[in-house]
Amino acid sequence: MKTTKHLAAILAIGLFFTPLAGYSADKEPFSVGEFVSDSVITTKIKALYAKDKQVSAMDIKVDTDKDGVVVLSGTADTRAEEDKAISIAKSVDGVTKVHSRIKIKKDD
Repeated sequence: MKTTKHLAAILAIGLFFTPLAGYSADKEPFSVGEFVSDSVITTKIKALYAKDKQVSAMDIKVDTDKDGVVVLSGTADTRAEEDKAISIAKSVDGVTKVHSRIKIKKDD
């Protein structure tokens, strides 16, 4: 009887972890090169924001994924500032797409 309970417990645990093993096997880890490339894109965008008088580099966060997709978040004073931030991000080599989640403090 004890053996049956132990076997049932082991099978239950195995069934629980099987989907997790498949999930982690599907996900490819970032390579060092991809991480550096994404960091370079993010850094270039932030540097361009710092140079631009129309965009507040302190209020806009930049995230870049391994495919060159940039996500902008944070706040902008106007819609024109958001548009400029998007335009700058799109101009950087390696950027494939830009998504804006920027919230406007006040409208034009």
